[in-house]
Amino acid sequence: MAELEQKEVGKKGNKKGRKKMSIRVDLTPMVDLGFLLVTFFMLTTTFSKPQTMEINLPVKPKERLKEEEQNALKASKAFNIIIGANNKLYWYVGLSNEPIEGPAETDFSVDGIRKVLQNKNNNIKEMVVLIKPTNDANYKNVVDILDEMNISDIKRYALVDITPEDLKLIMNK
Repeated sequence: MAELEQKEVGKKGNKKGRKKMSIRVDLTPMVDLGFLLVTFFMLTTTFSKPQTMEINLPVKPKERLKEEEQNALKASKAFNIIIGANNKLYWYVGLSNEPIEGPAETDFSVDGIRKVLQNKNNNIKEMVVLIKPTNDANYKNVVDILDEMNISDIKRYALVDITPEDLKLIMNK
């Protein structure tokens, strides 16, 4: 516990007057209490848990043929995003050899790709988004598009290699 000590300070000469008392508070037990509180809060605090992204890995080659036949993608359900250099973004609906809609250029803003993704997700049932980064694309842009997939609540998307037909589409644009 804290302790109060009182000492009488010496008198000056023969003067009559009050006695001066000095007060000293021992705070050593308070240091122990501080360490106990720090230890308590360190042990009871829950730290933020890291968020992970679920990734489906490619299947073995023998099983791949069967799955490719089963998962043949319809052109009307394919939504393609091409990530280019200098933060440029292109999108089109359909397959690269026969686009149904597009290609159109957009950006990473809320009124850009997010609005397009949400609109197409509402209009196209079971839409599959194919994300195709070019060789000049930034890693940050790929991560931004993956974040947009989560924000737009798109369940089916894949990162695929860009084809020469896709490059011709954006070169003509």
